[in-house]
Amino acid sequence: MARVLSTGVVLALLAATAAAFAVTEGAKLERSPIYATHVDPSPPVFSPAAKALPRHARNAHLTAHIRFRLRVRERVTVWLVDARGRRVRMLQPPVTVPAHHGLDLVWDGLGDAGLAVPDGEYKPVVKLENSHRTIELPNPITVDTKPPVIHVRKPQHAIISPDGDHHHDSFTTTYRLSEPAHAVLYERGHLVEYTRFQPLAGKLTWNGELGHPPRPVRPGLYVLYAAAQDTAGNVSTPYPFAIIQVRYVVLARSRVVVGPGATFFVRVSTDAPSVRWKLAGRSGVERSGTLRFRAPKRRGRFHLYVFAAGHAARCTVVVA
Repeated sequence: MARVLSTGVVLALLAATAAAFAVTEGAKLERSPIYATHVDPSPPVFSPAAKALPRHARNAHLTAHIRFRLRVRERVTVWLVDARGRRVRMLQPPVTVPAHHGLDLVWDGLGDAGLAVPDGEYKPVVKLENSHRTIELPNPITVDTKPPVIHVRKPQHAIISPDGDHHHDSFTTTYRLSEPAHAVLYERGHLVEYTRFQPLAGKLTWNGELGHPPRPVRPGLYVLYAAAQDTAGNVSTPYPFAIIQVRYVVLARSRVVVGPGATFFVRVSTDAPSVRWKLAGRSGVERSGTLRFRAPKRRGRFHLYVFAAGHAARCTVVVA
């Protein structure tokens, strides 16, 4: 008799377990009343205070978009809560939405009082009036209004000659960032480089070209500025860190006074290994450095031209 009772108890327990499993599986298979949920931007980080950079670097996100659809006709209310569950903004007052239709809601980063909310994480909450259900969407939105910080050694000075001969054609410096962000390099107001990825450290390079299409700049002094733009679109204030001298060929003297047939010297500054020169109908090729010349035997004003890598410099020679 005891064995029969024991068998009955076991069978009852197995039946109860099977019923509970069936109920659980049925609950798992029940489709959510909300589907096609999507939050822009992606990743869902934005800054109401962001400012767009020029041209292709325009990645600022000033608002967040929340989109979803409903499986059945519902009366819907949507609001946002902060990390502590407090309601901060009503996004959608009660409205009836037909089945398989959706809502596209925009949040500008302000609370119900019209003031900017603090930086942090916020979640959309959907209330389904007809179903008597409240659902917190698993799509947190982060508000980030703090610009990143970029660290570049300063001051820096360099001489480049972007003439394509692979000798000092460009300037390169290293940087570090306080958070993942795009590093940005300017020459005064001209955007020079906007890094494609967002590593915490990397290199910035200027090849001595500006404009659209880029062309080598004229000889002179140029000031480079560094900045950074994070995922939310916050841009740090550009600050100067380097003065770059662009020179192709430079003569140490712009005017020489010498006697007829006398010897004189002119120092040539260039990264080309050799230069070509012309003076009073004569010409030649010399190694770069200090060049030795003989003045014309007749009095007058003459021009000494020195050529290197497609560029020229001039010195006036006065024979008196």
